[in-house]
Amino acid sequence: MAKDDIAKLRTEIDVLDAELLALVNRRAALAQRIGTLKQGAQAYRPEREAEILRRVAAENPGPLTADGVGAVFREVISACRSLEEAIRVAYLGPEGTFSEQALLRQFGSSIEGLPCASIDEVFRSVETGAARYAVVPVENSAEGAVGRTLDLLLSTPKKICAEVVLRINQNAMLRGASLEGVRRVYSHAQSLAQCHRWLAQQLPTAERVPVSSNAEAARRAADEEGVCAIGPEIAAARYGLRLVATNIEDDPNNRTRFLVLGDEEPAASGRDGTSLVMSAPNRPGAVHALLSPLAKHGVSMSRLESRPMRIGKWEYHFFVDLEGHRNDPPVAAALKELAALAPFLKVLGSYPLAASS
Repeated sequence: MAKDDIAKLRTEIDVLDAELLALVNRRAALAQRIGTLKQGAQAYRPEREAEILRRVAAENPGPLTADGVGAVFREVISACRSLEEAIRVAYLGPEGTFSEQALLRQFGSSIEGLPCASIDEVFRSVETGAARYAVVPVENSAEGAVGRTLDLLLSTPKKICAEVVLRINQNAMLRGASLEGVRRVYSHAQSLAQCHRWLAQQLPTAERVPVSSNAEAARRAADEEGVCAIGPEIAAARYGLRLVATNIEDDPNNRTRFLVLGDEEPAASGRDGTSLVMSAPNRPGAVHALLSPLAKHGVSMSRLESRPMRIGKWEYHFFVDLEGHRNDPPVAAALKELAALAPFLKVLGSYPLAASS
């Protein structure tokens, strides 16, 4: 009988759960031993964690998806890391935002998140030691670069030690069970714009009210009748709302890239990026000359962004992302030549490239 077969399979699952529990605790005990041998060195090793997650994704036979396996191992790594060191990470708050979602994707849930009111406060928290690491947004595939983050990277002593690329999934959430009777929609202005088609089709007469964050939208939806909020799934969980429509964004390829800042300089992981900022002499062909060492040594450039220096008319800083670690021979050779050519050059960090979300 089907009932007997289900009971038998559940018994097998119970046996496997016991084996998994024993294996996870064996792993945790090894992590504790490593922590003792480190003698106070940092527990968070972004290159090591990236290598583990890439390996299990590549070796995964299914039926779990690569994302599903990654989520499981990320939490195992996070729990084991917490046995070595309690870590606090600053991020752009409040709770329930995409920034918190990026934080959890990188570090797992066995950390202490420190929500901050502004990007400036996030930088300040990690620079003063109030947090060990910081997570900040740096660019969005639809909206472009986050200028304030770029400006603060110029002066911070902290280094980029990891990146997170998060797919921006927008969701409709409310207290009730359906959209019937919804007269007002709260969300951040960008999220409202990103869901224009869905709103026009599903809630054409509802008032669209921009607020300071998606988390604030969820908070209001939790307190008011006849309203709906748009934002990340984590906001619904934080404020006790029900998801009534998922993935309602107009552009399914919309992604935001976040940077992790800290004191660490990760070793090469096998799939890395290097970020730098430099200035160019104010003369014709100067930028082209600065890029020539990259071509000469076969180093690929994935991003070039200019920002005004604010100290002179038509003077700019150029933010550049390269493929490869700063210690890879081609990248190291290119950086050496760039240092001789550029009036100003700062390597912001080398770090493991993020898996696509």
